Amino acid sequence: MTKRVAILISGGGSNMVSLARAMTGDYPARPCLVLSNVPDAGGLAKAADMGIPTAVVDHRNFKGDRHGFENELQIALEAADPDIICLAGFMRILTPEFTAQWAGKMLNIHPSLLPKYKGLHTHARALEAGDAVHGCSVHEVNGELDGGQVLGQARVPVFADDTPDDLAARVLPMEHQLYPAVLERFAQGDLTPVQLGEA
Repeated sequence: MTKRVAILISGGGSNMVSLARAMTGDYPARPCLVLSNVPDAGGLAKAADMGIPTAVVDHRNFKGDRHGFENELQIALEAADPDIICLAGFMRILTPEFTAQWAGKMLNIHPSLLPKYKGLHTHARALEAGDAVHGCSVHEVNGELDGGQVLGQARVPVFADDTPDDLAARVLPMEHQLYPAVLERFAQGDLTPVQLGEA
């Protein structure tokens, strides 16, 4: 059975676009919603152009009321009836209470080789640590920030003169390959990790 996928974004939606483009033919999933917490997020127009329904739950209307924000998020998601939720550059930290409602059904992509560098500024932190290899991970979402089982990683080399922007530019195309590959397996109930790039 083809799975219904809701994709949550906060910005331009480049990972959302790569996921949506992959979901054709015999791919075991289809996008049913692109939702953003930012009304003018560039990815919303891209989703609409691709014929994907969109929704907005503006977090700024819920200052200091995370429960209220997540309640509206839940209503919007339930209306779309997804089997899987993909966080794709969704820049809000979700509470354990919210993620528990979607346990085993929610994925996130993170620009580091988890468990290294949870949170922000991952590229700068990899450079500061002198890492020779950097990359990105797709993981199941649980109540812990950037926690959950890692279902795929893509690796890129780090060069001596790299800046954080250089690394980000090298990692992003790998994100666009990794996320659709992991989702394809995940939608079929296969949790075997996907490995891309050099070891």
